[in-house]
Amino acid sequence: MTEINPRASLHAEYRESVRELCRGFGSDYWQRVEAEGAYPEAFVKALTDAGWLSVLIPSEYGGGGLGVTEGSVILEEINRSGANSGACHAQMYIMGTLLRHGSTVQKERYLPRIAAGELRLQSFAVTEPTTGTDTTRIRTFARKQGDRYVVSGQKVWISRVQHSDLMLLLARTTPLPNVAKKSEGLSVFLVELNAAAKGMSVRPIRNMVGHETNEIFFDDFEVPAENLIGEEGKGFRYILDGMNAERILIAAECIGDGYWFVDRARTYASSRNVFDRPIGKNQGIQFPIATAYAHVRAADLMRYDAARLFDAGQPCGGEANMAKMLAADASWEAANVCLQTHGGFGFAAEYDVERKFRETRLYQVAPISTNLILSYVAEHILGRPRSF
Repeated sequence: MTEINPRASLHAEYRESVRELCRGFGSDYWQRVEAEGAYPEAFVKALTDAGWLSVLIPSEYGGGGLGVTEGSVILEEINRSGANSGACHAQMYIMGTLLRHGSTVQKERYLPRIAAGELRLQSFAVTEPTTGTDTTRIRTFARKQGDRYVVSGQKVWISRVQHSDLMLLLARTTPLPNVAKKSEGLSVFLVELNAAAKGMSVRPIRNMVGHETNEIFFDDFEVPAENLIGEEGKGFRYILDGMNAERILIAAECIGDGYWFVDRARTYASSRNVFDRPIGKNQGIQFPIATAYAHVRAADLMRYDAARLFDAGQPCGGEANMAKMLAADASWEAANVCLQTHGGFGFAAEYDVERKFRETRLYQVAPISTNLILSYVAEHILGRPRSF
């Protein structure tokens, strides 16, 4: 059938190379990984070895030196192929905190090794059970003692920590009552997980999505002071810097999912015969697929607009947030249409629809919920009073 993404010719060399890699990890691979409850180690290693996860690292540190636009195309194509970039996408955007706010020594020590695939930085410890998205009220505390910080507290929904060498950790270093603004007094640390032993424990969380996630407990866990990123107390601003890139890249994954669902739905509708005719001849099948496709296309345009602004160094908070929301909504709509088109077969693991259905549902909630995006748009773009 014809290509349904009219922008497939843009960055065609990247798209085809990623598609070729993903062809080596087809449906059987992903079904086996899920059946075993395993991490797609071989897939992530192949992406790492090919340099796709280091494209946003500047060339001076051994990376690809590309922009978020190109990075988004790579993640789009991974999901468009039927794979799940959620297993490794964080390596693209987490390193931005180190790149923009780390010391020269830190960048020279870690970025070349991340680019070379010697180290993985794909875990980010921010969220806590009692605070959720109210990040400024986190309770994990890092107390300075000589040349070290001693950390106590708890984090939740920390994905990929068991498959990462490095982790960014956000902790409070000044008690909340002692700061003028609640966004102050938070600091970011780069934790070397391979060296971590005493004081940190990890508990896997059984969950619906297609990759593992965890709770982490810190009990007088020590981090060298030299692993503080930037200035103490400025960490909240540092992590906000990376969130626009995260929104755009997640939006691109959803776009890839959306095109995958639409393509699967139209293909199945053409081949499935009921009452001596393809079900795709019926408007009751055609129209939902066409509507879902239109919404994916519209979200795709917002993704490119946000990426263009980001790469030009221009403000893009509104565009990045709206791109993520529109893309997540479009992929979820396309997922429902695809499953409905397949009928009972949509629930069968061998068709991959139910797996992708679960994977794309995550982005209605993570990494930021739709309601928070709507609050951002209402307040910062439409000038409405803060609602929380």
